Amino acid sequence: MRNRFEGKGVIVTGGASGIGKATAKRFLEEGAEVAIFDMSAPNGRKTVQEFRREGHRPHLSLGDVSRSGDVKRMIGEARKQLGRIDVVFNNAGILVEGTVEDVLEKDWDRIMAVNVKSVFLMCKEVVPIMLRQGGGAIVNNASCSGLVGDRNAIAYNTSKGAVVLMTKCLALDYATKNIRVNCVCPGEIDTPMFRQEAKARRMPVEDYRKVLCDCHPIGRLGIPEEVANAVLFLASDDASFITGTAFSVDGGYTCQ
Repeated sequence: MRNRFEGKGVIVTGGASGIGKATAKRFLEEGAEVAIFDMSAPNGRKTVQEFRREGHRPHLSLGDVSRSGDVKRMIGEARKQLGRIDVVFNNAGILVEGTVEDVLEKDWDRIMAVNVKSVFLMCKEVVPIMLRQGGGAIVNNASCSGLVGDRNAIAYNTSKGAVVLMTKCLALDYATKNIRVNCVCPGEIDTPMFRQEAKARRMPVEDYRKVLCDCHPIGRLGIPEEVANAVLFLASDDASFITGTAFSVDGGYTCQ
């Protein structure tokens, strides 16, 4: 195992499950000090206990990354715990399905707050810290749904498209300041959100899995660790000449 992040401080939002959990684990395995931000106390504590049994020492901060007060508090906690903040993976996100006729205004506002505003708030707080430290890397979790349209997903796709363009704007603003900003655009990944989608569509999970496997030229769903590997690459010095990219991890979905 390479130790690309030895001595680095890393924050992962939504780090208690799915892609966030897999990514936090990979950062820990490569020597990073990791702070997990999550809303769920049970999931957060369970994940931290699991990682500690494996010999790692992650930190946990609980709060809502769509609220500026929570973000300021959690980043303050992370600075004390980690000593420095070199990498942020803005992963927290939710799913709302429906057409423009179906989606309620309160659900539209919530998905924009969690999927878009949280990225803005996190970057607003960590960019000044990174500037004082001499640089850093930010990776945002967008989606292949931020690159193409999907039926019955106007709120989700709009939110993820906003993340893609926010990433590009941030990358341009700080390209000469040694802060690189990229985003990953996963296809369908086998996570709790995938099972939430199946439930929302009133389909058995395995039936829904087959439908989605057929949508990906590679013929299967991704797993969280495959997205984690892409995040670590973009956050590492291996990607030192890469900024502003929307890095597809989608089994060929957006090739079609």
